[in-house]
Amino acid sequence: MIKLIAIDLDGTLLNNKKEVSAANKAALAKAKEQGVKIVICTGRPLRAIRPYLKELNLEEPGDYSITFNGGLVQANDTGEVMEKAALSFDQVKELLQLGRELSLPIDVLSEEIVWIVPTDPEHPSIYRQLNPLLDYRDTTEAALDPSALYNKIVVAYEQGYLDQQITKIPASIRAKYEVIKTRDVLLEFMPKGITKAYGIQLLIEDLGIEPGEVMAIGDEENDLPMIEFAGIGVAMENAVPQVKATADVLTASNEADGVAQVIEKYVLGGR
Repeated sequence: MIKLIAIDLDGTLLNNKKEVSAANKAALAKAKEQGVKIVICTGRPLRAIRPYLKELNLEEPGDYSITFNGGLVQANDTGEVMEKAALSFDQVKELLQLGRELSLPIDVLSEEIVWIVPTDPEHPSIYRQLNPLLDYRDTTEAALDPSALYNKIVVAYEQGYLDQQITKIPASIRAKYEVIKTRDVLLEFMPKGITKAYGIQLLIEDLGIEPGEVMAIGDEENDLPMIEFAGIGVAMENAVPQVKATADVLTASNEADGVAQVIEKYVLGGR
């Protein structure tokens, strides 16, 4: 019996207009009424998903989200951080240097602040366009606070150039960090071992839920760990090939209410 549904946002719960369909909303509401935990699992900070949490009635006590790709487990009603993992300041500096070496724009996320560091002015970041609700501030490496909490590093840029530069990332960096594309124009660096599955595992331990009682639904590379971890791992029809190959179940696309369809079949249908 499924007790928790972990759901990615972009390309999964949201359609291509960044909206939650009526069918998806209804299915999630029914599952919640039956006592199933609905947990949004995203690379975004909590502030950036607040409108969706409100729309889905997921701001009550007992509602949780996995943010920063597993870096934070948070209570939706208060924003309380239940579990956390972050980059050290030395790691931030190392990744800023990587940005300069590979001519990539680096944005440093510290909770709900995005520090824009000019690692390559000729290739300006497009992260603001992807997540307009966040607090963006220009800074320099020298001005960053060594004692602050740094959740992740992101590189947001045009897909062709980004994919070209990704091939140049040294193996030594990949060995030290989770290096994952979360959208076609977005690359993220997280502490090694920090994934959506990591965040889910911490949350279900707190809630007394077993991995076999979890359904995870996603479409992108950063969803792979939670799809492998869950009792039922679900890939969207629009998912990248590796996610489809790993999943237990394939559902319809994000444009065809795939989330609603799989919830109705495997949760509301009693399977």
